[in-house]
Amino acid sequence: MASSSAHVKETLGELNKESFVSLLSKLIGEAKYVQNNPPDLIPEEDRVAKHVLDSLLPYSTTTGGGPLIVNHVTYHQGRGNIIVEYPGTVPGNVLSFVGCHMDVVTANPNDWEFDPFSLSIDGDKLRGRGTTDCLGHVALVTELMKRLGETKPKLKSTVVAVFIANEENSAISGVGVDALVKDGLLNKLKDGPLFWIDTADKQPCVGTGGMIPWKLKVTGKLFHSGLAHKAINPLELAMEALKEIQSRFYRDFPPHPKEQVYGFATPSTMKPTQWSYPGGGINQIPAECTISGDVRFIILSNPFEYRPLTEKMSY
Repeated sequence: MASSSAHVKETLGELNKESFVSLLSKLIGEAKYVQNNPPDLIPEEDRVAKHVLDSLLPYSTTTGGGPLIVNHVTYHQGRGNIIVEYPGTVPGNVLSFVGCHMDVVTANPNDWEFDPFSLSIDGDKLRGRGTTDCLGHVALVTELMKRLGETKPKLKSTVVAVFIANEENSAISGVGVDALVKDGLLNKLKDGPLFWIDTADKQPCVGTGGMIPWKLKVTGKLFHSGLAHKAINPLELAMEALKEIQSRFYRDFPPHPKEQVYGFATPSTMKPTQWSYPGGGINQIPAECTISGDVRFIILSNPFEYRPLTEKMSY
């Protein structure tokens, strides 16, 4: 096993820094157009996908230049996913890298000390929106698959990389990995280890919390704020309700002692992230409001098993 691993490493060689930085520069250059915050910002992931395809297609069966099987799967115009396979020699053996997403969270340039939508280099630091979440991962795994296509090592396991759309927001569904799973395009990945490549940090991540979006809509009674006694203020009701809900959540799901042993950065959390109401003057108590947020849920059932969600909760 050790000699086989050493042979593969020797064949693949070290990361081509120049090629990686060049690709990452192109991807970060698209970050402005792949910000995901609907309805205002709908990402165009194919802008990133184009650079990935430009790197991989020369080593693919599509062009006849290599062994890579490249599949560009699109459910919404301009918002494609990419599945890349490097065939192994043993049928049914598979190793996969999933989760590299081609969208990013929003960035306000006024809040940054440098341009977030172009790659900049500060010593040994690569800077720009998406360098760690997740365009840097896209570039890294693209370089790995490209190298496999170039060197053509004999591997027992098929290596699969899946680059996905629409990871950063769940308001719109049927675009990314959910659609790929529904269509059975990832079924073969069940036959071997799957690595989810999407930790927004600088080192390997042992476990991460599943994300559950939630929304609390509160209805009150509209009236002028000068006669507040004739209104029912939904903002105040929402704050009181959320306070009770959060208190119950943290009472039911307190920090686990083993979280410190295994270096978890944070325990399970439930918090608001957005607040909206229909609009109106500041002297008007609105008729309704909505608070939205997410739950990041982690359970340590034993020291050697991480379970992101309980059986009572689902993605």
